[in-house]
Amino acid sequence: MYDCMGASRWHTTTVDAPMIWYFAYGSNMSHAIFVERRGMRPTAARVGWIEGYRLCFDLPVGPGERGVANVVAQDGARTWGVLYEITHAEGDHLDRTEGVLGGYYRRIDVAVAVPEGQPVAAFTYHSAFGTHGRKPSARYIGLLLDGARRHGLPAEYIASLSSYELAIDERTPPQR
Repeated sequence: MYDCMGASRWHTTTVDAPMIWYFAYGSNMSHAIFVERRGMRPTAARVGWIEGYRLCFDLPVGPGERGVANVVAQDGARTWGVLYEITHAEGDHLDRTEGVLGGYYRRIDVAVAVPEGQPVAAFTYHSAFGTHGRKPSARYIGLLLDGARRHGLPAEYIASLSSYELAIDERTPPQR
């Protein structure tokens, strides 16, 4: 298990704010997942990054070695992603689809750096249930690459996503 970050000075869930910002670093960067599958209707989307967090794929999916995205605190690390402006109701729906109520992920407040100005106060998800040795499947990393390309994340970051060692997908029969 990983040590979670401490309390943040950024608060994103104020009652009087009509909209909130959510920072996606995993499959929610993909339109197919965020909009089509989860039914989200963001009013804005922006490229951004969080400092001091490393992207990893340590959350178990199934009995094999597949894992999904998580961020863990690490000095000097940077994780790129997509900022979405959503309603509070959409944020609650997203919590349900991400397993927050079951304790799989929890919301953390982050300051998201953006190319065009001041950091944006947002929330993202972190899990303390990481398991060493997990890897993304080809399908899963494909969703991240789709989202990264669609939103115009830097070429170096896209290349780094492409370089992850992939998990053997135990759901796929072996090729003959």
